[in-house]
Amino acid sequence: MNATATELGVVADVSGPTITVRLHPATAAGLSFIQGQAYRVGQIGGFVRIPLGYVDLYGIVSSVGASAVPEKLVSEGIDGRWMVVQLVGDGTLRDGFQRGISQHPTIGDVVHLVTEADLRILYGRPKDPAYVQIGNLSGAETIPALIDINKMVSRHSVVVGTTGAGKSTTVAGLLYALSDPASYESSRLVVIDVHGEYSRALADRGAIFRTDATSDQLPLNIPYWALSFDELCATVLGGVDDQKQRALLIDKIVQAKRAAVDGVEGFPHPDQITVDTPVPFSIHKLWFDLYIEVYGTHELRSGEAQSDSNLAYAKDISGKPLQLGNALLAIPPQFRPVKDVKDDPDKVRYRQSPYGLLGKVVDTLGSKLRDPRMNFLLNPGELRPDVNGHIASDLDVLLGQWLGHDKAITVLDLSGVPPSIQSDLVGGLLRLVYDALFWARNLPEGGRERPVLFVLEEAHTYLQGASAAMAIKRIAKEGRKYGISMMIVTQRPSEIDSTILSQCGTVFAMRLTNSVDRSAVSSVASDNLADLMKMLPILRTGEAIVVGEAVNLPVRAMVSPPPMRRRPDSADPLVAVPVTLEGPISHAGWNQKRVSPGRYDLVLRAWRAQQTYLFPEESEGAVEPGEDHGA
Repeated sequence: MNATATELGVVADVSGPTITVRLHPATAAGLSFIQGQAYRVGQIGGFVRIPLGYVDLYGIVSSVGASAVPEKLVSEGIDGRWMVVQLVGDGTLRDGFQRGISQHPTIGDVVHLVTEADLRILYGRPKDPAYVQIGNLSGAETIPALIDINKMVSRHSVVVGTTGAGKSTTVAGLLYALSDPASYESSRLVVIDVHGEYSRALADRGAIFRTDATSDQLPLNIPYWALSFDELCATVLGGVDDQKQRALLIDKIVQAKRAAVDGVEGFPHPDQITVDTPVPFSIHKLWFDLYIEVYGTHELRSGEAQSDSNLAYAKDISGKPLQLGNALLAIPPQFRPVKDVKDDPDKVRYRQSPYGLLGKVVDTLGSKLRDPRMNFLLNPGELRPDVNGHIASDLDVLLGQWLGHDKAITVLDLSGVPPSIQSDLVGGLLRLVYDALFWARNLPEGGRERPVLFVLEEAHTYLQGASAAMAIKRIAKEGRKYGISMMIVTQRPSEIDSTILSQCGTVFAMRLTNSVDRSAVSSVASDNLADLMKMLPILRTGEAIVVGEAVNLPVRAMVSPPPMRRRPDSADPLVAVPVTLEGPISHAGWNQKRVSPGRYDLVLRAWRAQQTYLFPEESEGAVEPGEDHGA
């Protein structure tokens, strides 16, 4: 190939990793044809090559035109044929490409256009098992866009993009690539799905856990007793800020845990158990006992001490037993009403108990014990302790269900969880799995032997909660050492804590229109590529700029989506449906004939059942979520 055919200009200024290039007068804008291949010249995000003996320096174009003219030359009327390039690495034909530069160019060094052959040196390692193809380069559709999964998984990652940019489909495509059984037979991916978008999309690659599971799903059970005290307070007890109340509750829970495991094989000695130790206890009995302490009354008769109490077994004056209640059904006992009249021989007063401070906590807990939406947490199947704290199934079974099945992906569908506790529950769930894998890090099922990747969909919706933020910060800072990593997916990166974002080594940036969000992404992008992020508002749907640890050079790529029927249930509805010669291709849309009368009985049925999927007997002819509408 003629070297002059690829020449763009010469180096005019060097400042650290940034160089300024003066373009040749003969360098044409638009397309340049080299060996029959068309290349775009002067494109933001394009690559250039600077030969220095046996070594080639590579850089990415960050600015072109008048804005690239050095400030000292602006007043001299210099034309706009200038270009600013950020150096990102160097390489040789023998050793290939490596990040970082061993030397800088000098004034007058020739800058060349990067050809397809050069790109293959930079990106081509498709047969290496450490690299997985996520799509193809936007500027060279024949070259695969590859990412290093060792660095992407271990150093964390973030996927950002505004609504409609193709973010969920891109994540599904990444999950499909990472769960390919032909390449990664033992991969472990855990998706935290707060909107129920992935249950159908990943059904053939993963095990789906849901609070209101269908026949092809598994029930999602999270035992309350495995949560820490702070997580339990936030999710179940309504928040407890008063230090005296906290101390009373801690003492009660520790007593219950120690009594439940005393003498039981496989548990620590009772003296070693703390309020945060994940051992079972009956929260139903705890509530029942506290209810008696708070609301129990006693009679005052002549000569009787105030300490006499009726508890749940007292009889009134006529001898009729009071209602005893039922701890497991959260039915409270009934006591004689308070009667405090001066000089009355049959006075009835509340018991004098230090636990009287916990009235609000007891009421909140009782209400949640009776709420069927909380069954996955407070009545978690075989993980629910009896009144003595004994269980039929332990956490090893739960962890085996989540992480030990024969599929690569686990989807924890939290769409049925009450929104008020969703954030704190995500924190408790992540902390639970993290602690288990942390202590098992040197075992075959630990994170070092089989790393785990948490995919946190719509992370901005729950990262405002203290429990979730604390758990994710811990994974971000420490998880790499123990094989526990995360992929944060969000449309509002500006709402993610900067500490968390700064730990994400790889950024998948899709279309972003909000300037505040772009600034948040630019602050974590490596390689001094803030100018490259200015392209984010004009990216196509499904297109991403990938920068960071997992790619040799910043990649602008079209991410390959999964099969049509395996895409998340997040597509925009069609307002006007395309029409073919045979007629409309779908029954949906404003331009279609109205179906009358509407089946609002099904609307009501789905609403009351809290189910977004179709009822089997009514699903004939309906469009499945994620099905192609012809758009």
